[in-house]
Amino acid sequence: MKRALVTGGSGSIGTAICRQLANDGHHVFVHANGNLEQAQLLTAAIITAGGSAQAVAFDVTDPVQTSAALQDLLIDGPIQVVVNNAGIHDDAIMPAMDIGQWSRVIDVSLHGFFNVTQPLLLPMIRSRWGRIVNISSVTALLGNRGQTNYAAAKAGLHGATKSLALELASRRITVNAVAPGIIESPMTAGKFPEDLIDKLVPMKRSGKPEEVADLVAFLISERAAYISGQVISVNGAMI
Repeated sequence: MKRALVTGGSGSIGTAICRQLANDGHHVFVHANGNLEQAQLLTAAIITAGGSAQAVAFDVTDPVQTSAALQDLLIDGPIQVVVNNAGIHDDAIMPAMDIGQWSRVIDVSLHGFFNVTQPLLLPMIRSRWGRIVNISSVTALLGNRGQTNYAAAKAGLHGATKSLALELASRRITVNAVAPGIIESPMTAGKFPEDLIDKLVPMKRSGKPEEVADLVAFLISERAAYISGQVISVNGAMI
């Protein structure tokens, strides 16, 4: 049984990914920061359904705290599947954006990717098998008014994905990014009414978290062993 860590596992997309990976036979570490109770509820639901899971909590922006938490997990063996899903929005047009808004978003999505992934690489390399999937956004590809910070953070993940894929390719470790478009969640429900979705999305609907999770699960599988360094969109033909 391979061990998988999903950061931001208590959110809508994270929950779908955790459930799918557990269904596929992985032991899933459901990560949360401020919402540990939700991660624990999801863990209990996975176990009840016959899967294997454990809730973990740490702040991905804190390298010391993150490293300590990961070292505890590594005692029982390498984590060979990493899904960097943690991310936040703090929207404002750039003339009105303060340094805190810029830094918070960059810290979670980009610095968080480094803080989580780097400590896991050597154990993964020694096992000579691994899968790293970074959850990005259509915003990194198209841009979006009011999200310069978010677009910059997620676009940075694209460059990191391609570079890390080159570094790890000879070790049977793949690194890819998944860039969702408008996905159903409590957060998007208020921001994207149906008439706006009709204008923005050629398929005329929001995506489902499970549709993102299905792609992540494929990229983690042996069927995707020759796919690495790619940014793959799930966005209803927005681009």
